[in-house]
Amino acid sequence: MFASSRLHVYIFRLAYFALTAAVIVTLFSSWGAASRSLTFAKAAGASALTNTNSAHTITLNNRRLNYTSTAGYLQVADGRFGANIFYTAYKVNNDQPNRPVTFVFNGGPGSSSIWLHMGAFGPVRSVHGKAGYQPNQNTWLGFTDLVFIDPVGTGYSRPVDGTDARRFYGYHEDIRIIGHFIKQYLAANNRQQSPIFLTGESYGGARAVGLAAYLADEQHIEVAGLTLISPALNYRLISFKDKNTAAYPLYLPSYALAAQYHQRLSAEWQALPGSELYRIAENFSANTYSRFLASGDTITQPIADTLRLITGLPEHTICRLNGRIPDHIFTRQVLNNSRVGIFDARTSGEAGQADPSSARLRAVFPQAFKTYVEDELKYRNALPYLATTATPNWNYGPGAEGGYLNVLPALTGLLNKHKALKVNIVAGYYDLATPVATINTSVKQLLANSAFKTRVNAHYYQSGHMPYVDDAVNQNFAADSRKFYQASLN
Repeated sequence: MFASSRLHVYIFRLAYFALTAAVIVTLFSSWGAASRSLTFAKAAGASALTNTNSAHTITLNNRRLNYTSTAGYLQVADGRFGANIFYTAYKVNNDQPNRPVTFVFNGGPGSSSIWLHMGAFGPVRSVHGKAGYQPNQNTWLGFTDLVFIDPVGTGYSRPVDGTDARRFYGYHEDIRIIGHFIKQYLAANNRQQSPIFLTGESYGGARAVGLAAYLADEQHIEVAGLTLISPALNYRLISFKDKNTAAYPLYLPSYALAAQYHQRLSAEWQALPGSELYRIAENFSANTYSRFLASGDTITQPIADTLRLITGLPEHTICRLNGRIPDHIFTRQVLNNSRVGIFDARTSGEAGQADPSSARLRAVFPQAFKTYVEDELKYRNALPYLATTATPNWNYGPGAEGGYLNVLPALTGLLNKHKALKVNIVAGYYDLATPVATINTSVKQLLANSAFKTRVNAHYYQSGHMPYVDDAVNQNFAADSRKFYQASLN
């Protein structure tokens, strides 16, 4: 989530932490369950233990690009536990020995990397709403080599025999094993002098921040740039648990856009440009609504009236909730007898079914990847590919403030310490997993430091949690990302 996993990344919250693991299994089902009675080698099969390399060609902007793909494993140890980490890598064949290399992962936690691999960055792209895949004219191979990583317990990645995958189910544990993978990959492929970039979606954004710090501090590997897609930077801002009120005002502007998209607002409000509607909702949220939430008072009629106009929800629902509208209520009640998507609020489906914005991706991505990796990359593995998996009792570490992971201080520290590091943050206005306002709140805090203004970019698209599933947005995202890489390398 992921694109995008409940980013990104969701599509990539536990209701917070515990609930996310259960939701991931529902939203992005994998294709099978692994047997625990076999050793890793026997379960995967002999052919799976031999990495495959194959030559390919793609034409981008009338330019022929030759590249080599690699699919297989690196056996990695973090000093305590070991894992067989599956990855797919692409290297352009040219005379640039120090070409950038980007390590890519989705979120969850508990998501494999196929969503970014087959949705945005790889040389082929899953065909939205159809079976199969096609050449990706917006592949990032035009400006960087790529390595897609499946964290332990996802995809084909498994712990070494005798080690429980749950040993890696923690913020720091996950970072440590992936950090060792990156160090080992760079050494094995003689890429130590290449500029290093990290890209993560949703929880993967939080992972990328911690990983950049770990690589620099523990492995002496400098990261040139971070791309954070629909990132979960401060979990307090995306949680409705207990008496936390921080999320409510930040979700309201996205509720307004979703309600307008589904024609649930009054004629006057429906006629507003989306940008104007968003501004009105944002202003109300930041002022009158936030003061009301902070007071703890019972909702007043003027506030109920404004919430009804902004969200399209019935007044009795708003009053029953005392003006506090969590995402799961909004998505199930803004439409009659239907629900809208968390990962993309423009989608809708039957009220009793799974999130419609995840169902459409789940229907095509896993099978497209399986066909692609077997037919094009010539890689075979008898293990079930776990597109997503439950990660119960994920350990967010002692640094989680009041139980909420917050990587903004770590990102601030990174930018202060590593003066060349640049960050590109992207998000979608129709994302109800990590809404734009939750991300922009953190961006504003970063940009309050004038030294960061030229080093932190933010792009907000007309999209959901996984911006790249929209063809037009994916094209813009790739173009913006190319400029980000050029700026980071100059």
